[in-house]
Amino acid sequence: QLQLVESGGGLVQAGGSLRLSCAASGRIRANYAMGWFRRAPGKERDFVATIGWSGGNIYYADPVKGRFAISRDNAKNTVYLQMDSLKPEDTGVYYCAAEARATVRETSPYWGQGTQVTVSS
Repeated sequence: QLQLVESGGGLVQAGGSLRLSCAASGRIRANYAMGWFRRAPGKERDFVATIGWSGGNIYYADPVKGRFAISRDNAKNTVYLQMDSLKPEDTGVYYCAAEARATVRETSPYWGQGTQVTVSS
């Protein structure tokens, strides 16, 4: 089993920045992709970004390209999401996911509890 705990959410003004972290613990294997999804108020959960074990296989959803950057530190079993130029439409609960494959997906087996990000206009 793998446990994921997100942190770093909060309230920020439009144009500001936040850095989310997701720490993994448990039976960590050396082939886990990790990534981020988000659920905006009243909407379904959407993919945000994914990163492979070695730091490759990085993909972003179109709405965040050029503004968000995903990275990971395997020595700390942690994945990060640097979010810049935040917009009100980035508001939502951000979830960390992990899976033993090249990329995460909606059906990935491991999920964190989520961290709230609110961007005010």
